[in-house]
Amino acid sequence: MMEKVNYLVGNSDFSLDPFEPFSKEACVFLNNLSNELNSLKNIKDYPDLKALSFWCRNKNISKLKKNFNLEKNRLGLGVVFHITPANIPTNFVYSLIFGLLTGNSNIVKVPSQKFEQVSIICLLIKKILKKTNILLKNKITIVQYKNNNEFTKKMSSLCNARLIWGGNQTINNLREFKINERTLDVTFADRYSFCIMDQEKMRNMKDIELKYLVNRFYNDTYLVDQNACSSPHLIVWLGKNSKSVKEKFWKKLYELVKIKYKFTESALVEKYADLCKYATHLNNIKSIKKFDNLIYKIELKNVDINNHNSRGKWGLFFEYSLNDINGIKHIINNKYQTLTYYGVDKLLIKKFVLENNLKGIDRIVPVGQSLNIGLLWDGYDILNLLSRGIEIQ
Repeated sequence: MMEKVNYLVGNSDFSLDPFEPFSKEACVFLNNLSNELNSLKNIKDYPDLKALSFWCRNKNISKLKKNFNLEKNRLGLGVVFHITPANIPTNFVYSLIFGLLTGNSNIVKVPSQKFEQVSIICLLIKKILKKTNILLKNKITIVQYKNNNEFTKKMSSLCNARLIWGGNQTINNLREFKINERTLDVTFADRYSFCIMDQEKMRNMKDIELKYLVNRFYNDTYLVDQNACSSPHLIVWLGKNSKSVKEKFWKKLYELVKIKYKFTESALVEKYADLCKYATHLNNIKSIKKFDNLIYKIELKNVDINNHNSRGKWGLFFEYSLNDINGIKHIINNKYQTLTYYGVDKLLIKKFVLENNLKGIDRIVPVGQSLNIGLLWDGYDILNLLSRGIEIQ
């Protein structure tokens, strides 16, 4: 039996019409959402909501508009159908923001699993829409359902673009549904990310500097249980091998995780099962170290073209040491999305990617910024993809 559709925001009477990208109404709406999130008494309990409030504040939206040098004579495509991932509670609202800033009406499917963050955001959106300009009232529709192929089929047939977030199977299943000839599919498939840190630059770090670095690494990983496609699974230690540098880093991370991170029993069981799986099947393991159940660290003797299949969750990391960044060029494929870095010249990394004609690595950002979503994401120029230019001669 197919599940009915639960409308969390809006109803079946949604608009199919586009409007101008970065419209005043959309920008005001996002700033209002930022203010409402910041006014939550318990926002400290939800770091992802705090990050969202910071992201959609007026200053950041104005920066995005300026950086993309928005040209005149552009409109959205019409209606965007968003199929968002099941394991990241706030991803749906970033996808929605993509659609709003590019001038589109939006139908957003949120995870069927219940997340408090989803409920909080939807309540705030409804509150804002009651007070805001009529333009957006029927251009934001947020739905929740499971096993309802008829609704998915219907939305796929009438939309002008689909933003599909998920694994390969999810994407391939959705491609079975018929879409119009000019409908655009933008897929955010399963990706792999890693971190590179210069051991020499870390050798003489003050304790407060190390603490700051570790906090930012924690935000990239533990805040989303390493589920985000941009969360690193592999730490590459660049330069002369320093056991003391690595030990200090892992010890400081352990101290932080012990205070801030909370496990579920199922996560602990699955994490340990993953450790056993890798210990049994990988033949390039140099050592394994556990920091209670909070951090599992697998040191690798070498890395190969299948390295992207070795992934961790809930604090399971792989690490590898090398002297020259070119020593990993052979493993980079189109599965690789984000490279976070510390102590390494970003121009060196840029040169590494461009001169080696790498198929992967779409983002190069400092440690602590892996979850920062922009309008250039996964290698896609979202602004131009989800809007159309009108030539006037």
